[in-house]
Amino acid sequence: MPLLTLDSLSLAFGMHPLLDHASLVIEAGERVCLLGRNGEGKSTLLKIVAGDVEPDSGVVRLEDGSVLSVLPQNLPSDDQRSAYDVVAGAFPETGELLAEFHRLSQQADEASLERLMKVQERLEALDGWRLDQKVNAVLGQYGIEPDRTLNTLSGGWQRRVLLARALVADPDILLLDEPTNHLDVPAIAWLEEALGQFRGAMLFVSHDRAFIRRMATRIVELDRGQLISFAATYDRYLDLKEKALEEEERQNALFDKRLKQEEAWIRQGIKARRTRNMGRVRALKAMREEHRQRRVRSGTASFAVEDAARSGKLVVEAVNAGFSWGDDANVVSGMDLTVLRGDKIGLVGENGTGKTTLVRLLLGDLAPTEGSIRLGTNLEVAYFDQLRGELDLSRNALDNLSEGREFIEINGQKKHVLGYLQDFLFTPERARSPVSVFSGGERARLLLAKLFSKPANILVLDEPTNDLDVETLELLEEQLAEFKGTVIVISHDREFLDNVVTETLFLDGSGKVREYVGGYSDWRRQGGCFPSERSPDRSDRQSRDQGKSAGSAKPSEVKESAKAVDESAKRKPAKLSYKLKLELEKLPGQIEALEREIAQLHEAIAGADFYSGPPNEVSATLESLAEKESTLEQVIERWMELEEQANG
Repeated sequence: MPLLTLDSLSLAFGMHPLLDHASLVIEAGERVCLLGRNGEGKSTLLKIVAGDVEPDSGVVRLEDGSVLSVLPQNLPSDDQRSAYDVVAGAFPETGELLAEFHRLSQQADEASLERLMKVQERLEALDGWRLDQKVNAVLGQYGIEPDRTLNTLSGGWQRRVLLARALVADPDILLLDEPTNHLDVPAIAWLEEALGQFRGAMLFVSHDRAFIRRMATRIVELDRGQLISFAATYDRYLDLKEKALEEEERQNALFDKRLKQEEAWIRQGIKARRTRNMGRVRALKAMREEHRQRRVRSGTASFAVEDAARSGKLVVEAVNAGFSWGDDANVVSGMDLTVLRGDKIGLVGENGTGKTTLVRLLLGDLAPTEGSIRLGTNLEVAYFDQLRGELDLSRNALDNLSEGREFIEINGQKKHVLGYLQDFLFTPERARSPVSVFSGGERARLLLAKLFSKPANILVLDEPTNDLDVETLELLEEQLAEFKGTVIVISHDREFLDNVVTETLFLDGSGKVREYVGGYSDWRRQGGCFPSERSPDRSDRQSRDQGKSAGSAKPSEVKESAKAVDESAKRKPAKLSYKLKLELEKLPGQIEALEREIAQLHEAIAGADFYSGPPNEVSATLESLAEKESTLEQVIERWMELEEQANG
């Protein structure tokens, strides 16, 4: 029996319906990725499924007894609730009582004690203590401190709290809208692993191609109000979609040719009109109506970057440069870097490591507090703001772009502002709509239109891929590759970095800026990794320890080895015993074997059909990978400890 059924849904806000008798069936355990162009109505569809928006017609049916949870797209701006309160909020009445109980238990006045007793009685009646255990268990599993307030957490940790809230109720189906937006790569990797262990069904919207490849077992596209299902991996979907569009164009061309012939027939002379076939006339009328109702797929986005006069060959030269905010530790220190005209540079690092500060240093917006930074000549900078701050939401797209201009000149050719916006897939009607009603992807497209309408020889793009549909992303990649000037990109989209940049700067959070040739995958192949992968913090260790009870317990010999590490750290012996010498000799072989096994697992997981396999096998493979990576870390720590003792 289907878990979720969407039956003939219709919803219209403007000239064309967002949903036009659209239908979809999702079975238990499926991971369905919902794709579509910006503004097609993907987020609206998720809101309909969640019950937040009522369709004009049609029915949403969830299997009786099934639980649905939502991971929202937007992070809370200034939420002062504790992580415990947020997660407990998944259980409406009980969650409020549990949160109140925790607050009252920290107070000692008589009124609080009286209220505490009443709350306790109600919790016992609602079986609240069992839910309290579930809340604390999921907080521990994800390494979340219960008393931390959301407004003190990074975006990645906020997303972790919201996912804990979504999963604490043991949902049968999970809805996710752009879950990787504003997350750094380690947070995305953690999210992929956490979702990989989820046994229920998922319906998610994403334009992160690496995330889709790893998570989706089926692709569903929302196109001109219809839901089209592709029982295929993402790469296979791209091939099938291209063939489907070619076939649609061919059928439309045949239809238009036949309609033209019938129109010529109906206009023949008097004799022909007397003897015309009335059935054929009715068929012609039906063809005219069908042609009138046809929703033609809007054209592909088409845009180019307005080149400014060439900058000097040298763009930026930094010599032992550094920067700090007041008495704080250096955000950047000891940086030696030369940026030449035409370089395509990607900045990689966890959130908060100073990527935006580094860009401002390179552009001359900030003066270094140590060393020197020399800027080249004739620099014209265009900046893409990830927060879309350069858009006035109260004005329409036309006014946001034109700034008093009727025509825009792009590389020597004049274009009317409306025509220019059509290159970015804005119809004249949409161009006159206020930006406040635009989807996130439409706002991103408008900001790109504004950015590319001004001459520049340096493009700085801060998280440009958020909300952009795949077609626009691919065109942006092509334009950046062909751009003759310099490009600096801050992005956590792994595939985008691979397709655009030729050089990667990695910020590890200590102030060091390390330079690597190539994109994200090249950086990884050259041994690049994030600090959280090298030396997990306390929260990650707590999460791993909690995971032991979920089937990721480490082998007994590794436990003994870890115990020996702690004991040897206390004793600090000057020489190794015979037994420890034998152990030291065996450890390199163990490390090599574990690395081979981990590489094989990574290769299997990267396979296009991995997630379409049986869910229990997928989960077992992911758990095995986590176990072996953790074991490798312990063995390496043990080897380093014994090496230090042997050489000490």
